[in-house]
Amino acid sequence: MQLNDIWQDIISYAQEISVWELSGLVFGVLAVLFLIKESIWTWPSGIAYVIVSFFVFWEARLYGDFILHVFFLVLNIYGWYYWVKGKDEEDSAVIITHTSTKRSVIFLSLTIIGIFTFAQFLINIPSMFEGVQPAALPYWDSTTSILSVTGMWLTARKKIDNWYYWLAVDLIATGVYFYKELYFYSFLYFLYIGMAIAGYLAWKKTMMKQTQEQHD
Repeated sequence: MQLNDIWQDIISYAQEISVWELSGLVFGVLAVLFLIKESIWTWPSGIAYVIVSFFVFWEARLYGDFILHVFFLVLNIYGWYYWVKGKDEEDSAVIITHTSTKRSVIFLSLTIIGIFTFAQFLINIPSMFEGVQPAALPYWDSTTSILSVTGMWLTARKKIDNWYYWLAVDLIATGVYFYKELYFYSFLYFLYIGMAIAGYLAWKKTMMKQTQEQHD
């Protein structure tokens, strides 16, 4: 497909975009903006994004992303609870920390195993559920899904390492959603690339400030 054809497809797509996809774009951007600012509003925005995304991914046959967002719903609720209840005695914000090297290796290993295991599940969905069409791009779908689960867990625990996973997810998802002609979601994840870098730098600055305050 030539660039002119792609551009025409994008224009046509924008004119016919569903309210679900447009809502997903808005809530998705809000969730990350609030996350960068360490605002508690990242969680209700994330929950709204998850709910509208259920409709989008089911129609696109991205079953991995659909199932992923079930976990996202649970982790958004957990993250909301942890950020509220996990404060110290002085009621200050939950501090940002690094994941230990040992835990990082464990998380990465489990993530890699999860990617290949979940891909096999996606491939076999049609044989398990009658009438369900074959999954689109099962390995890529699985990769973004499992990386996101790990990233979401680290986010909920306020580990700065979460941004490494989100950057990887954003790079891959931008291409996957563009290929699947989900242009607004592709654009959303393209925005996320820059936001992930900005988020890491903002959290790094806050973490250094917190460390300095602890030593004063």
